[in-house]
Amino acid sequence: MAIRLTDYTACGGCAAKYPAARLEQLLAGFAPQAASGLLVGLAPSDDAAVYRLDDERALVVSVDFFPPIVDDPADYGAIAATNALNDVFAMGGTPLVALSVAAFPEDLSAEVVEAIVGAASETVREAGAVLAGGHTLRDDEPKYGLAVVGTAHPNALWTKGGARPGDALFLTKPLGTGLVVHGAKRGLVADQALDEAVQWMRTSSRTAAECLRSFEPSAVTDVTGFGLLGHAHEIAQRSGVRLVLHAARLPAFEAALGVARAGERTGGDERNRAFAGPHVELSSIADEVAALAYDPQTAGGLLIALPGEQADRLQAAFHADGLFLRRIGRVERGAGVRLE
Repeated sequence: MAIRLTDYTACGGCAAKYPAARLEQLLAGFAPQAASGLLVGLAPSDDAAVYRLDDERALVVSVDFFPPIVDDPADYGAIAATNALNDVFAMGGTPLVALSVAAFPEDLSAEVVEAIVGAASETVREAGAVLAGGHTLRDDEPKYGLAVVGTAHPNALWTKGGARPGDALFLTKPLGTGLVVHGAKRGLVADQALDEAVQWMRTSSRTAAECLRSFEPSAVTDVTGFGLLGHAHEIAQRSGVRLVLHAARLPAFEAALGVARAGERTGGDERNRAFAGPHVELSSIADEVAALAYDPQTAGGLLIALPGEQADRLQAAFHADGLFLRRIGRVERGAGVRLE
């Protein structure tokens, strides 16, 4: 019988993240270390840390790993690598080198482990970087991901804290990966719908970031375990603005909405509502759409705030390159997030 990687786990992908509300509380107890070269650290935190080397170069450093979200070893390795690399792309950086962060049960065959790491290595190579080593532990639950080091210009960083009133909001991938995977485990999702979600999770943000570099985004983050509303809340809070999202414009996997209509929710849904819910206003929103917006994403798309006058040109550029892009809202004066 073929090994099912998800049988080893209680919660997979970015839904396995430490609860955002607890993470905020934990980080609040750490005094940020003073360092003249540290451009982005814990005060406030972002998708990656950034350390200035000189006037032209800064290091962009991140680490991300999680238990299996799918059963196929190659899909798991590629998704985990994509998710980690996307943190560097979300900061406007270019990845250079990656190290595996891994934990595997001893009864997991060498062929399975080789497939996981091999797919990750190929994903790193396609991102323009190299997988140069790593560290592996024994554990009853498989875990895999990467520590990634990249570079960026110190004056061309993308952070969560620069959104301004008048900005347009965009998303570069459909929503609902958590709901689709959850539904597949319960027999509610067809294989074709699961395959579509897997392909999107394997899709790097590299080309989207390269297209975006020709513009001047105000704020950027990638939508992962805290869901669209959780990451929108982070941008709103860090920028001192209000994000208004249009429910009818949210791109979604149809299968994800079907799972939500059936009353199913992922393990991360409740934690994301506890984190972002107090800062989110839902205006006559259907339950399945709210579930989609709170759904923890794995290797999700970029959430972009861009000056409104650049919006049409950005859409034209993405369209010309054959890239997915959906305008989903706007930035206003105020605070919090409104889904209307």
